[in-house]
Amino acid sequence: MARLHTNLYEPYEASSLVNPVVFVVDMVNGFCKEGALHDKAILDIVDAQKRLMDTLECRNVFVCDNHPPKTREFESFPAHCVIGTSEAEVIEELLPYVKRHIAKNSINTFHAEGFKEFLKEDMHRYNDIVIVGCCTDLCILQFVLTLQSYLNEHNMTDYKIIVPANGVETYHIDGVHDAYMWNHVALENMKAVGVTVVSEIK
Repeated sequence: MARLHTNLYEPYEASSLVNPVVFVVDMVNGFCKEGALHDKAILDIVDAQKRLMDTLECRNVFVCDNHPPKTREFESFPAHCVIGTSEAEVIEELLPYVKRHIAKNSINTFHAEGFKEFLKEDMHRYNDIVIVGCCTDLCILQFVLTLQSYLNEHNMTDYKIIVPANGVETYHIDGVHDAYMWNHVALENMKAVGVTVVSEIK
């Protein structure tokens, strides 16, 4: 479960989902196990992600940071998840679940070439888009808000974005980045624009 002072959300029944697809964002070594930006507490959501994918048995898409050695994002963040390094690889615990892989070079999955292909070629196969991973207030938030605005712009009323709080997490640094506060802010931001935020999908 995302670190929250209070769980504000209700569970969602898996049987209520319509043609779901699961996006698993940035569950890579560079955010979970090693490197300048990792927080091992993010591993605490892995079991919930496994249960979700076991329960749904649907298509999933793993989205992973995959940066060239020189990239503009490194002006804002320390170097991380460089192409060809172990940091850019999906964590071992989730490897058996990977059905499709998309590489990205920015915080926002929506701008990745692989996701643009998904929108064009595969989006019509699904209705409910479940998004889990890290970090709640960065990669998850930007992806969710951009995708939600895209659906709104095109009046795509047959689609719903669902974010289970037990499947997302952000990093914590005392006095710098409070995971409890940022998880709350990010989830409430998503909820405020019409995204379905739930405690879990069961």
